[in-house]
Amino acid sequence: MKVCLVGLENLPVLAREYNNYGIGGEQVQQTLMAKALSKRGYNISMVVGDYGQPDAAVWDGITTYKAYKPGAGLPVIRFIHPRWTGIWSALKKADADVYYTSCAGMMVGLMAMFCRVHGRGLVFRLAHDTDADPERLLIRYRRDKWLYSYGLRRAHVVLSQHGAQQSALLKNYGVASLVADMLVDPPSRELDLTDRDIPVLWVNNLRDFKRPDLALELARRLPCRQIHMVGGPQPGFQALYETIQRESAGLPNLSFHGRIPYHDVGDFYDRARVFINTSDSEGFPNSYLQSWRRGVPVVAFFDPDGLIRREGLGYAVQSMDEMQQAVERLLTDDDEWLRISARCRDYMERHHGDDVVLEPYLVAIEQAYAKRRRA
Repeated sequence: MKVCLVGLENLPVLAREYNNYGIGGEQVQQTLMAKALSKRGYNISMVVGDYGQPDAAVWDGITTYKAYKPGAGLPVIRFIHPRWTGIWSALKKADADVYYTSCAGMMVGLMAMFCRVHGRGLVFRLAHDTDADPERLLIRYRRDKWLYSYGLRRAHVVLSQHGAQQSALLKNYGVASLVADMLVDPPSRELDLTDRDIPVLWVNNLRDFKRPDLALELARRLPCRQIHMVGGPQPGFQALYETIQRESAGLPNLSFHGRIPYHDVGDFYDRARVFINTSDSEGFPNSYLQSWRRGVPVVAFFDPDGLIRREGLGYAVQSMDEMQQAVERLLTDDDEWLRISARCRDYMERHHGDDVVLEPYLVAIEQAYAKRRRA
């Protein structure tokens, strides 16, 4: 079966030579899934942005087709050309039986139209809790919100990240979904507690709802604890990035690294003792999996489906006071850290091996293919 994954920012994860561009968790997930499916005998392709690479270039057995260059085209009409035309052209070149995408946006609607016209299967996966709530969508234009709603309701199979998303999607859109967990890259090394030289780690793209300012606040509250921040600027949030960069320079216990290429950021997780997340909202953070896979406890405001609290994978907190106390405890109580670290590793072994995680994706692909054939 031919399966095409569509993510315009996937190439910097798939191809090391383009890793100076920014990426997010969904780009990591799509690339890991593409590689896992390819190993299991699927014919895998990707539709990606035009970074100057040759069309139909192949990495790790995955053929990539270019859609359009970021920022290309004239305002207003660029929605039609080169965006719509570029996406459809790349989808046609891929000639897949089933297409897969994630993240709320216009792409879902354009792909649903393509699949309906050409009789192909479509699988869509939510990437954020707001994807299940029309009042909180992280989509700027009304047109794109309409396209998202159109595509969501016409996808042959929809996947959600956890039970709360599944319930919200059914309530708000009347769309049923399967819950699918996330894949994770294995670490290249495993360090003992005494070898971990990053006491506190924060990794995220710098956007308002990620609340990077709270990482600075924690650094002020814990002046004797070194905190490392990793994250690059995002379109529309350059001012926020510059503010965080400027203010961090005045905090001697905070190291602000800016954007780190995906292929190099694993070193930070390897060396971390505690991972913190300050976001107001998320989907299911890839950073949690990267941390737990390495035995790193997570201290966070966002606890997807109550997982952190239920499985004891760190501390789910409600205030900065609680975050400060939880971080300090994990930095001073080695026995507590070792207990939680062991639970993190055990949880990942039980729930996030490739075979376990891939099962709902394989079911979704087969269902979409069957529905496509019936159509």
